[in-house]
Amino acid sequence: MVIAFLGLPAVANAVESFEQIRRTHQSSEREALARDGTPIGRIRTDFKVRRGPWLSLEQFSPALIDTVIRIEDQRFFEHTGVDWRSVLGSAKRNISGGGNGKRGASTLTMQLAGLLEQDLSQRKGGRSFLQKIDQAATALAIERSWTKGQILEAYLNRVPLRGELVGVPAASEVLFGKAPHGLDKTEAAILTALLRGPNASPQLVAQRSCQILYTNASACGLLEGTVRLALAGDRSNRSLMLAPHLARTTLKSGNVHTSIDPFLQRIASESLKRHVTELAAQNVEDGAVLVLDNTTGEVLAWVGSTGALSSAAQVDFVTARRQAGSTLKPFLYAQAFAEKKLTAASLIDDSPVNLTTAAGLYMPQNYDRQFVGPVSVRMALASSLNIPAVRTAVMVTPERFFQRLKSLGFTLRESGDYFGYSIALGSAEVSLLELTNAYRALANGGQWSETSIFKSAGASKASNSAAKKIPVFTPPTAFIVSDILADHTARVHTFGLNSVLNTRSWAAVKTGTSKDMRDNWCIGYSDRYTVGVWVGNATGEAMWDVSGVHGAAPVWGEIMTALHARAPSHPPVAPTGLVNALITFSHALEPARQEWFLSGTQRSQISLAPPTRPTIVAPADGAIIALDPDIPPLRQRVTLTSNQRRGLVWRIDNQPVKSARGNFVWMPQPGKHTITLHEANGTELDRVQIEVRGAFTKVISKAGT
Repeated sequence: MVIAFLGLPAVANAVESFEQIRRTHQSSEREALARDGTPIGRIRTDFKVRRGPWLSLEQFSPALIDTVIRIEDQRFFEHTGVDWRSVLGSAKRNISGGGNGKRGASTLTMQLAGLLEQDLSQRKGGRSFLQKIDQAATALAIERSWTKGQILEAYLNRVPLRGELVGVPAASEVLFGKAPHGLDKTEAAILTALLRGPNASPQLVAQRSCQILYTNASACGLLEGTVRLALAGDRSNRSLMLAPHLARTTLKSGNVHTSIDPFLQRIASESLKRHVTELAAQNVEDGAVLVLDNTTGEVLAWVGSTGALSSAAQVDFVTARRQAGSTLKPFLYAQAFAEKKLTAASLIDDSPVNLTTAAGLYMPQNYDRQFVGPVSVRMALASSLNIPAVRTAVMVTPERFFQRLKSLGFTLRESGDYFGYSIALGSAEVSLLELTNAYRALANGGQWSETSIFKSAGASKASNSAAKKIPVFTPPTAFIVSDILADHTARVHTFGLNSVLNTRSWAAVKTGTSKDMRDNWCIGYSDRYTVGVWVGNATGEAMWDVSGVHGAAPVWGEIMTALHARAPSHPPVAPTGLVNALITFSHALEPARQEWFLSGTQRSQISLAPPTRPTIVAPADGAIIALDPDIPPLRQRVTLTSNQRRGLVWRIDNQPVKSARGNFVWMPQPGKHTITLHEANGTELDRVQIEVRGAFTKVISKAGT
């Protein structure tokens, strides 16, 4: 055997350089990076083996390095690839029959040679004598061109471990849920024990680990339990990845480097998870956050879900489609301004309205079920009143508004006529990405452009982005909408004086809540950033008494505060084409104030439209009312509503109806009925015909009940 080894240099295979080996190393996962190189997420690309990224020797814990050398190759720093003393000792044991033949005199360098040579590493079973000679010859060649540190580094990155695991980086993450630099002595002993028997039983691995750690077996204690826990399954914590949802999108496109700001990503993720946790008792478990750079459109933070808090953590709620709620109102009023149908000072009647549609009557309600009466557009938008928005949709028509939304990047699947007037209140489904970028258009003076998840490459990239901007609204129109959304006073009616929307520096913001509180939104922008937040449930379940100002707004406020912790946001400069005028309201409906107008639309005195003839608003003419036999009759009432409230008399089938606590209500009875509205002197003003269907025992009551 010794004579054969003397000819090793003559049969040595050609050896690649260390740099070639490291360069051709491929992880079984591709990793996406933040703008500073921080990993933000990964996807699996090789399902045959699991191999981590190549790590330098300094990234492995000293405890692991010391243990591997002590157990596998004590004279690693002394030999030149072959440990001749071990060779002679192994030969002597083999001749005398005193050894088990396992590993023999194989050094770390020889083991690495076997890993690098495909014909050796792919063979199964033990190696023949000639193969061992070939392996030893390659080890000697490696030692002549590589340093000891390079040999050890390559070995730790390439050595097969349990199952599909190849290399310590992958094994450390899967078995212990940590990077190799954090391995302690016990974990190092377990990995070293696996080198001798990668697929050995937990009991045998624990026994070998004990021998590595202690001289006395009784000192092992609970070591076997630790081994079984490590070998039980995958302990890599994917939820700790900064932006796993964006990483998937990025890597599937073939790119690696993203525009994500890791510091901001952590702030957004932690804020979302903390607030959703606080809302758990109100049936909330999901949420998403998006932060955009206004100028470049770069995505600075992309939090696709609440991770472990969610029952659908893999769903990316930044791109998922949900009902928009009131968040589309700024674009609706912007269109009315652009068409010069309204100004910020125009008065709209916030009172009950019934609109006939193909699907029947549409009777929108405000969030608080109350009505303000005549109200300026500024207050209606800032306080998010529903009835004025619907009346505005009637002015601009749902179809024209639908086309405007499409120009803002919304990929709506139906038509404006399909949504009808409900489109004003956000019945359309949109994504957080689309919605936030549409608000970014308002921040950019009405200019829309696409977002980018990749970092801009200098000034040329920024100029290219600017050239692709699409004008959707004029700068004066966008300015007026932004000024309203930043007006703390105008939103007092709905949000109060101490609203979480009131930031320290300038910001324009809008909340939204979809039907049955299934979705909470808060979207807003400063002079540099646009932030969008969604809160809800993946299942579509309703939240319990959670509005946009309570669900999504606190997260939005925290992120906006963090963005401007050092540099406050400044309000936009008024563009040309605007007039700022002092206005007063007739009957002191609202206090006098300075107001912005598109040039040519300014007025100094804002008055109510002349009173119209009193008419019946509800029930509508021709309405069919169905009685439910399962609901007590006393619970089934019809409210009689007109566009004016005082000095009027109601009659049903020529019988007077008395008011109850200021409201005219009627207990419907089966049959056809005529409802009439009269002046106090008896003059008839309006009438409608209705039909009540169904049957229950007639309840005799006084008129007016």
